[in-house]
Amino acid sequence: MTENPLATGNLSAETTTPNDGPGGVSVRHGQFQLLGAALLAAGRPLSGQELGGLLSLSVAQTATLVTAYDQALLGMGAGFRVEAVGGGYRLVVLPALAARLSPVLAPPPLPALSAAALEVLAVIAYRQPVTRAEIEAMRGGSSSTLLTLQERELIRVAGRSPAVGQPLLYATTDRFLIEFGLNALSDLPDPGSQDFSGLLRG
Repeated sequence: MTENPLATGNLSAETTTPNDGPGGVSVRHGQFQLLGAALLAAGRPLSGQELGGLLSLSVAQTATLVTAYDQALLGMGAGFRVEAVGGGYRLVVLPALAARLSPVLAPPPLPALSAAALEVLAVIAYRQPVTRAEIEAMRGGSSSTLLTLQERELIRVAGRSPAVGQPLLYATTDRFLIEFGLNALSDLPDPGSQDFSGLLRG
């Protein structure tokens, strides 16, 4: 039995037929064309509401169609799949092929975040909204990388604390979810798990 590599990426692993999907959605060739074109052209994750409006389907029907489209890509041996991330859907290259594509990708990726920046980002992700003083108390060190994280659009100012001086509160952004392959903050791994170590490595 072929395992669906997106089963852990919040897309259902249920197999659908090319002509009729569960929930009464007729999976027509034209729908697949429009869905694939939208995911390719958008350059960002598209929500179920956005895709549903484009396809004249409900959010539930859209989710069924997306799953069927992903299964079709799997069946044809395509080098890319649909990933559920950031509260929406996007097309992604299969991880096994990503390294081989580096010679043709431009522009080059931004430099990797430092260990200190990743630690600050992890504190914000798990404790948000949080102040600079709280971050530094939890880390036992400076949080000077906040500006870098803001410039990379991984964190944002989420208001002010009611504490004395009303310091700024920091929280993560949708880009944080996208960059770390998360569909929602509830997908963050347990801090004591091996997956958390992977998150810190970026």
